[in-house]
Amino acid sequence: MNTSAMQLTLITLAEPNRFNIVELLKKGPKSVGEIVKTLGISQPHVSRHLRILSEAGMVRSRKEAQLRIYSLEAEPFQKLDEWFDSFSILWEERLDQFEEYMLDYKNKEGQ
Repeated sequence: MNTSAMQLTLITLAEPNRFNIVELLKKGPKSVGEIVKTLGISQPHVSRHLRILSEAGMVRSRKEAQLRIYSLEAEPFQKLDEWFDSFSILWEERLDQFEEYMLDYKNKEGQ
Protein backbone atom coordinates (compact mmCIF):
# COMPACT_ATOMS: atom_id res chain seq x y z
CA MET A 1 0.00 0.00 0.00
CA ASN A 2 1.48 3.31 -0.96
CA THR A 3 1.51 6.26 1.40
CA SER A 4 -1.47 8.02 -0.18
CA ALA A 5 -3.60 4.85 0.01
CA MET A 6 -2.70 4.41 3.66
CA GLN A 7 -3.48 8.06 4.37
CA LEU A 8 -6.87 7.60 2.69
CA THR A 9 -7.54 4.56 4.87
CA LEU A 10 -6.61 6.42 8.06
CA ILE A 11 -8.58 9.54 7.11
CA THR A 12 -11.60 7.40 6.24
CA LEU A 13 -11.44 5.59 9.60
CA ALA A 14 -11.00 8.85 11.50
CA GLU A 15 -14.71 9.68 11.09
CA PRO A 16 -16.48 8.11 14.11
CA ASN A 17 -19.51 6.74 12.25
CA ARG A 18 -17.34 5.06 9.63
CA PHE A 19 -15.12 3.65 12.37
CA ASN A 20 -18.23 2.25 14.11
CA ILE A 21 -19.47 0.73 10.84
CA VAL A 22 -16.09 -0.98 10.35
CA GLU A 23 -16.20 -2.24 13.94
CA LEU A 24 -19.66 -3.66 13.31
CA LEU A 25 -18.61 -5.29 10.02
CA LYS A 26 -15.68 -6.98 11.80
CA LYS A 27 -18.29 -9.29 13.29
CA GLY A 28 -19.54 -10.27 9.84
CA PRO A 29 -21.47 -9.04 6.81
CA LYS A 30 -24.46 -6.81 7.49
CA SER A 31 -27.24 -5.23 5.48
CA VAL A 32 -27.76 -1.48 5.47
CA GLY A 33 -30.88 -2.01 7.61
CA GLU A 34 -28.93 -3.97 10.22
CA ILE A 35 -26.29 -1.24 10.39
CA VAL A 36 -28.99 1.44 10.74
CA LYS A 37 -30.73 -0.49 13.52
CA THR A 38 -27.54 -1.34 15.43
CA LEU A 39 -25.85 2.06 15.25
CA GLY A 40 -28.95 4.25 15.33
CA ILE A 41 -27.82 6.33 12.35
CA SER A 42 -30.27 7.31 9.61
CA GLN A 43 -30.31 5.20 6.45
CA PRO A 44 -29.09 8.06 4.20
CA HIS A 45 -26.12 8.67 6.51
CA VAL A 46 -25.25 4.97 6.65
CA SER A 47 -25.47 4.74 2.86
CA ARG A 48 -23.21 7.77 2.47
CA HIS A 49 -20.62 6.34 4.89
CA LEU A 50 -20.74 2.96 3.15
CA ARG A 51 -20.17 4.65 -0.20
CA ILE A 52 -17.11 6.44 1.20
CA LEU A 53 -15.81 3.20 2.74
CA SER A 54 -16.38 1.44 -0.57
CA GLU A 55 -14.58 4.16 -2.55
CA ALA A 56 -11.64 3.80 -0.14
CA GLY A 57 -11.59 0.06 -0.88
CA MET A 58 -12.46 -0.91 2.68
CA VAL A 59 -15.85 -2.55 2.11
CA ARG A 60 -17.57 -4.41 -0.69
CA SER A 61 -21.23 -5.09 -1.27
CA ARG A 62 -23.25 -7.84 -2.82
CA LYS A 63 -26.91 -7.98 -3.62
CA GLU A 64 -29.18 -10.55 -1.96
CA ALA A 65 -32.72 -10.20 -3.24
CA GLN A 66 -33.68 -6.61 -2.33
CA LEU A 67 -30.86 -6.17 0.20
CA ARG A 68 -27.32 -4.91 -0.14
CA ILE A 69 -24.97 -6.83 2.14
CA TYR A 70 -21.70 -5.16 3.12
CA SER A 71 -18.51 -6.81 4.30
CA LEU A 72 -14.95 -5.72 4.93
CA GLU A 73 -12.15 -5.99 2.39
CA ALA A 74 -9.08 -7.47 4.07
CA GLU A 75 -6.27 -5.78 2.14
CA PRO A 76 -6.41 -2.22 3.54
CA PHE A 77 -6.48 -3.59 7.09
CA GLN A 78 -3.62 -6.00 6.40
CA LYS A 79 -1.56 -3.11 5.05
CA LEU A 80 -2.35 -1.02 8.14
CA ASP A 81 -1.34 -3.95 10.32
CA GLU A 82 1.99 -4.23 8.47
CA TRP A 83 2.55 -0.49 8.88
CA PHE A 84 1.78 -0.56 12.62
CA ASP A 85 4.00 -3.62 12.95
CA SER A 86 6.90 -1.62 11.54
CA PHE A 87 6.88 0.39 14.76
CA SER A 88 7.54 -2.71 16.87
CA ILE A 89 11.28 -2.40 16.16
CA LEU A 90 11.25 1.05 17.75
CA TRP A 91 9.53 -0.26 20.88
CA GLU A 92 11.72 -3.37 21.09
CA GLU A 93 14.86 -1.20 20.99
CA ARG A 94 13.49 1.11 23.68
CA LEU A 95 12.47 -1.81 25.90
CA ASP A 96 15.90 -3.42 25.44
CA GLN A 97 17.54 -0.13 26.47
CA PHE A 98 15.24 0.11 29.49
CA GLU A 99 16.08 -3.45 30.48
CA GLU A 100 19.81 -2.69 30.25
CA TYR A 101 19.33 0.43 32.34
CA MET A 102 17.42 -1.46 35.01
CA LEU A 103 20.04 -4.22 35.14
CA ASP A 104 22.81 -1.62 35.51
CA TYR A 105 20.80 0.15 38.20
CA LYS A 106 20.20 -3.11 40.06
CA ASN A 107 23.88 -4.01 39.88
CA LYS A 108 24.90 -0.59 41.22
CA GLU A 109 22.39 -0.88 44.08
CA GLY A 110 23.76 -4.30 44.98
CA GLN A 111 27.34 -3.03 45.33
